[in-house]
Amino acid sequence: MERRFNYLLVISLLLGVSFSAVAAARSNVPAIFIFGDSIFDAGNNHYIKNCTAQADFAPYGSTFFKRPTGRFTNGRTVADFISQFLRIPLQQPYLEIVNGGRQNYPANGINFASAGSGVLRATNNETGVTPLQVQLQQFKTLVDQNHINKKLLQKSLFLFESGSNDIFNYFYPFDTPTLTPDAYVQSMLKEVRLFIDIIHKLGARKIALFALGPVGCVPARALLPGAPVNKCYGKMNTMVKYYNMGLDNLVKGLPVRYPGAVGVFGGVYKLVQVFRDDPKRYGFRNVDNACCGLGTLGGQLQCGKEGYTVCKSPNEYLFWDFFHPSEHTYKLISKALWAGDTTRIRPFNLKKLANITLPHF
Repeated sequence: MERRFNYLLVISLLLGVSFSAVAAARSNVPAIFIFGDSIFDAGNNHYIKNCTAQADFAPYGSTFFKRPTGRFTNGRTVADFISQFLRIPLQQPYLEIVNGGRQNYPANGINFASAGSGVLRATNNETGVTPLQVQLQQFKTLVDQNHINKKLLQKSLFLFESGSNDIFNYFYPFDTPTLTPDAYVQSMLKEVRLFIDIIHKLGARKIALFALGPVGCVPARALLPGAPVNKCYGKMNTMVKYYNMGLDNLVKGLPVRYPGAVGVFGGVYKLVQVFRDDPKRYGFRNVDNACCGLGTLGGQLQCGKEGYTVCKSPNEYLFWDFFHPSEHTYKLISKALWAGDTTRIRPFNLKKLANITLPHF
């Protein structure tokens, strides 16, 4: 496990304040547009015929929504919490809107994220998920057909989190990788750069790129031959940190490459490691095992599948299931990204990003 990095006393206040204290008054952000994987997916996969990456069954959603919503956790995600901090309604999944036959698209944004997807088009394509490139096309079509007002886009937040499935799949034993780890990560970053190019051209101005958490620590590593179960998978986390560094650099170069735009980099990896290093401080009793699953680390069976077991106190666990954090983990991350200092999110937090007034280009 990595050494606990030095952090300011203020973070204990940021992570310990009440939910209402973190929430903002009405900000300059009317909407959020969300892209990524299961960390953000609010139910898109439920509407994809023959898609096998699903969380539309119990006990998913049991803590907050009291029913499965398609979210891969027991409650809300980071995108949900940020919406609540902004005091706007939670974003509907794009495919729920399309399947509902709505003529008018919601003014509070749309969630395009698809669980199991990656930044590489080929990642898990056999499972029927929606890759980042298709999510982007869905968004572009709405803009091109004037279903979304470009003035709205310039004021909106754009949230991006993706890449964990690409990196986890690199370690699958079924196929020998054709690229070195560094080259593979560079191919991922190329797709992220293209994604930013396109959303900026379509009107995005406030862009948040979130780092991956320590993917090598997820309980599902128990499925990988040769992966350690008594510690995190170091080789996997090395790739994750390299990818995260690339995302950070994209944010640093964003004002020059994309005139009129501003971006932030959310340091999720380090946040999760802080929780792992001092679990009791943050309300965790277990930071290694899945609350819901089966087998070694609870990581050998998806939550809800036949034979699963579930813990009594999900929000005392860092992980809800074999891949995904609990709602409590998401809440702590969200508070830090919303109101944290530059050790958590840089060059400033989401609250400041939301309230910046940008010139129109």
